[in-house]
Amino acid sequence: MTINLTPTQVLAVLGAVVVVLWIWRASARRARAAANAARTGARLLSLTGRVLVMAGVIVGVQWVVITHRGDTVLLLVVLGLPALFAAYTLTRALTITSYDSPHGKGDRR
Repeated sequence: MTINLTPTQVLAVLGAVVVVLWIWRASARRARAAANAARTGARLLSLTGRVLVMAGVIVGVQWVVITHRGDTVLLLVVLGLPALFAAYTLTRALTITSYDSPHGKGDRR
């Protein structure tokens, strides 16, 4: 059994194959992007939960120390230590550590 295809039919089949492959790749990229977005959302939610729990622990310890006053040094440590951690974190987040200059016309990457 021999199949005789005209050049137009061959081009139509090749065009259909290219379109199917293009749609398949686009859907794979879209699925990968959606998975990355979901992963990023889950990370953000997880980070937010951890931050809220740690803030609650810090506030609880500070509340206990402040309401049961006894030692001034302990009070200063309980109030000062979280402030030091917050200051360190904010300083690191807001400090520019490197500057990447734009590439010139003849520069290579």
